[in-house]
Parts: sequence; structure tokens; C-alpha cells
Amino acid sequence: MPLQHEHKWWKEGIVYQIYPASFKDSNNDGIGDIAGIISKLDYIRELGVDIIWISPHYKSPQVDMGYDISDYEDIHEPYGTVEDVEMLIQAVHDRGMRIIFDLVINHTSNLHAWFLESRSSKSNPKRDWYIWRPAKYDENGNRCRPNNWRSNFSEPAWTWDENTQEYYLHLYAAEQPDLNWENEECRHAIYDSAIRFWLEKGIDGFRVDTVNRYSKYPGLPDAEVTQPREETQIAFKYFTNGPRIHEFLREINDVLSEYDVFTVGELPNTPNESDVMQYISAQAKQLNMVFNFDTVGLGQTPGDRFRITPYGNVDFKRELTRWQRVIQDTDAWTTVFLENHDQGRSISRFASDVPEHRVMAGKMLAMILGTLTGTLFIYQGQEIGMINAPLTWPVEEYKCIRSVNYLKMISERLNHDPTALSKALKALQMVARDHARVPMQWDSTANAGFCSEAVEPWMSVVGSYMEINVADQIGRKDSLLEFWKKVLDLRKLHKDLFVYGRFQLIEQGDDLMTFTKHGGDMTSLTVANLSSEMKKWEIPSLVASTDMKLIIGNMKGPMDQLGPYEGRVYISSP
Repeated sequence: MPLQHEHKWWKEGIVYQIYPASFKDSNNDGIGDIAGIISKLDYIRELGVDIIWISPHYKSPQVDMGYDISDYEDIHEPYGTVEDVEMLIQAVHDRGMRIIFDLVINHTSNLHAWFLESRSSKSNPKRDWYIWRPAKYDENGNRCRPNNWRSNFSEPAWTWDENTQEYYLHLYAAEQPDLNWENEECRHAIYDSAIRFWLEKGIDGFRVDTVNRYSKYPGLPDAEVTQPREETQIAFKYFTNGPRIHEFLREINDVLSEYDVFTVGELPNTPNESDVMQYISAQAKQLNMVFNFDTVGLGQTPGDRFRITPYGNVDFKRELTRWQRVIQDTDAWTTVFLENHDQGRSISRFASDVPEHRVMAGKMLAMILGTLTGTLFIYQGQEIGMINAPLTWPVEEYKCIRSVNYLKMISERLNHDPTALSKALKALQMVARDHARVPMQWDSTANAGFCSEAVEPWMSVVGSYMEINVADQIGRKDSLLEFWKKVLDLRKLHKDLFVYGRFQLIEQGDDLMTFTKHGGDMTSLTVANLSSEMKKWEIPSLVASTDMKLIIGNMKGPMDQLGPYEGRVYISSP
């Protein structure tokens, strides 16, 4: 008898991620805000969403768009106040939805009061709350960093502090010093300030940022030299999945267990299933689920995001469905997603954003995601089919620290070579984080309805807003927005099948994605053409004897053919 997953609200809920700066500007200062989010809650609820995830909205100098937090208990001023956030929490709950926040506790801003104390002197009580090390010196007496680690933003992972004459570690920007999780007092301060403070205000859980990087390898040794020409080296193995990480996560879980909440962890650089299972097994009592980046990482070289490698539909199918199989007959749970604030748009990356295919492709991806097992996450604008900025987008429009640093590095190293810059821009057009961070496209007026025409938004809107916007799609039955609503309705109507059902992939060629789901006394069949070419197909023998009825599709064509980016979902019951 197959193991049945225990039913939970956070497994069945549809999660909608909001990027505050870019969602809706309520006061026309060019920056999205909490009041703007509140003004669109009915739109979100009518989409079929149950849980809202708010990306970092805490007090921050915004070096890395809020992932550099200077006060966990306060709000970034342009977004609003703590009182505004309390109103948001209440407004969400009043509509029968739930809300989760980002939990960013691997590092703080270098302007956080804790770090200001830590760097004030070597004898300060909070000195050990961050990771400080003395310099090394070469044979000529030149000062060197403690090790050769590279940060995730393509720079050395150590910065010299002139005042105390030591280096501090930062796995991200220099303005994001890593907290020292080995210090118990520091850990408990994190639990009180970043976690309990907001749980007591009624939030329903956390998306946990970089959840596997709190425990570093003892001794912080040099990484292996795999790029001899580079000053720094990729060092994931020494700061990811460290020896005490599961101990730390169990401590966090002890705090969370006092409340009816859930956690979803960001789990980068963890490809082995056995390692992932240690985080998501219910018995382990650490995380409820994690984001695995196997699919969204396609085409990106680990440690070198913008070094693009080729991939095809076979790779897409393999990675997207990988965790469907792993959670079967285990007590683990998984996520279903193709977009977030760190990724390019799914239609542009995994299908086609050319005008003749864009809507069909968006509907096809919606059907695949909506019928996979796990908790479904949707990113703002995904429901209307927002796409990447074009290759012609001016270079100065890229705002993300990763994009800016990459362009600067290419320009400096290659002496402003136009060919190299052109290649770099092609990489950015595919996988830059900026594409997810442009303003939400609400209508076809100036600035896409994000803010008034008289205001310059913090980040330029993409020209596609004239054709891709909420106002044009809402209530129009053939639109992608209304199609997403139908998909989510079906997912909820048949949750035993689509949320909890057993998955089986069926091979029917490289460009066809075909799978069945079995749940309760029902069976479904999802088939999708991932290509721009007409494809022949047939009902798989596994379900050929059942009475399969088409419940949703994005085209009405011949039974034995699938048009470009056509998708269909069939269902049978006794």
C-alpha cells in the first residue's frame, strides 16, 4: 500500500510571491509599498491564491534589494511602517488568506546595530557575532585575505576593516557580513528579533533565505584552485551544508513549533537527493519543504551564473519532474515553481515569448505546474505572462548588484571590448535577476499602472506592458490570467489528485511532456508540446483503457496531434 501524505493547509495552498518595490506604488514616489499590496489583495484572492509571500520589506540600505537587513523589527521607510505591515497581516487574514515573510538570517547589513558593535573593537561583546579573521601575509610581507573564497557576487568573500585590522566574511556583498552561527548568544538573538517578533504579530511562516549556509566548514580552509587565472575560487563545499547546519535548523524548528506555521527553504548548491532529504523529511523536524533549483538553474554554470550552457527540453523535463518521484513513499514534501525574484521569466526561458506563441506557451506551462504534486508557487506577473526584457534593453537599466558587478567585471577585464559586452548582454537577457524585478504590469497606461505618468519608477517598465497587462486580461475568457484561474480552480477541486497524487512520467519523445497522476479513485493525464512544431501523440497504453475526458486545454485540434506549445489535461474517474 503506497504511503499517503498527511494533508496540511500549507501543502494545498497556492502561494503568490510579491516583490514589494515592484508590485504597486500607492503614493507615487516610484517605489512599491505595503499600502499598494493591500490595495491589490482582492485581485490576488480572486486569482485563487491562499498564501502571500512578501519578499524582504525590512529596514535596509538596499544594497541587495532588502536582503541586507539593518533592523529585523522595522520596515524599509519607502515601503511603510510596522503599523502598515500589521494592517497588511490583518487584511490578508480577513480575506481568508495567509501570509509569510522572508527570513534572511545568514547575514545582516553592515549597518545593523549588531555589526556596528561588532566592528567597534575586538573586545566588544558582539565581536564574535560575526566571522572575523586576522590577515595572512605572503613571503614578501604583503597582506592577504584569510582564504581564497569567492563570494556569490563575484568578488572576494573577505573585506578588510581598517579600524580593528581584521577581515570579516561575507558570502554575498561586502555590505552583507555573515553572522556567526557558532555563537549561541547570537543565534538566540536572531530567534527573538527575526523570528518571534513577527510570529507574535500573526504571520503564518517564512521563506528561509540561503538556508544551508549558516554552518561553515571548520577552519575555513582554502578552496581547491579550479580557475588558476582567478584571484578567488568557488568554495561552495566549505560554506554549504556544513557540519552543524541540521542542529541549527532543529533549533529554529523548536521556535516555530510553538505556532501553526510552515517553512520553505532556499537550498542552493545541493544536488544530491540524500542531502536534500535530510532537510525535508518530516521526521527530521527542520523544514517543511525547500526550493530545489535544478530546473531554474538550467543554462547557468554553478558559481558563474552568466556563463551560459546549452540545454533542451529533455533536460527541462528531467529536472522539473525529479522531485515528484523522490517524495513518493516518503514523509518529505516538495515545491512546484518556475519563477521567483532571482530568475528570468519562465515563458522566455523555457518556452517562447514571441508574439505568436507567448500566450499558448504560458497556458501550457500553467497546465504542467498546476497538475504537479507539491506546494505551488506563483511569482507576481507570471499569471499574466510577463516576459524578459528584450536584448535591446539599455545596459544602464540593469539594477541588480549581480548584473552590475558582472558588467563592470567584463568591461574592466576586457578593456571595454564591444564584442565581449555584447556577449555579456546576451547572458543577462537570459538569466539576469532584473527581469523579475521590473514593475508589475497593471495596465497599458504610462508606467504600466505601477505609478503615475508624472513619476519615474525606481526601475523602468518593460515595453511589453502595452500588450501584457492585468487590465487587458481580467475578465477576458481567452486570456492567460483567466486560464490560470481555471487551472487553480481545478487543482483545488481535485486536490487528492493534483496536490497529493502519485506521479508517473511517460516518455513520448524529446519535445512531449506526458505524465499521469493517481489520487484517490481518479487518474489524470497531462500532455504538453514543449516545442514550436506540430507533434504527433497518442493516449499512453497505461490509461488507454480508461474513460479519459478532456477537462482543460489551450487549443482545439486533432486528437492525435499537438500544436505548438499545446497542452491538455484529461481526467477519469469510476
